[in-house]
Amino acid sequence: MSPEQRLGPINPAEITELRIEQIPDQVYEAFNGLIAQNIRRGRAVVMQKDVVALLEEKGLIRNEIFNKHWLDVEEIYQKAGWQVKYDKPVYYAGENYEPYFEFNANKADRH
Repeated sequence: MSPEQRLGPINPAEITELRIEQIPDQVYEAFNGLIAQNIRRGRAVVMQKDVVALLEEKGLIRNEIFNKHWLDVEEIYQKAGWQVKYDKPVYYAGENYEPYFEFNANKADRH
């Protein structure tokens, strides 16, 4: 029974599965392609602007991408075996760089 079909509150273990279903396939296609393109020694850095550009090319609307949190994929990819870090600048601290995702293969998965 899917989380939205069951009665009662959703439990934490079900959240990731529900999020997987809520995010459009184009988001996974974009992230997967960019991870594959950028992987070096088990590590890939994916720029947020590149993901958004690909999604817009696929017909998704920028505001909808952000308002529906479709880029919040860290837990989903962690469940798939990646270590994921998202980093964005802290503007009040004077930082100025492009937000990015860093994907690291777990040590057991590195060859």
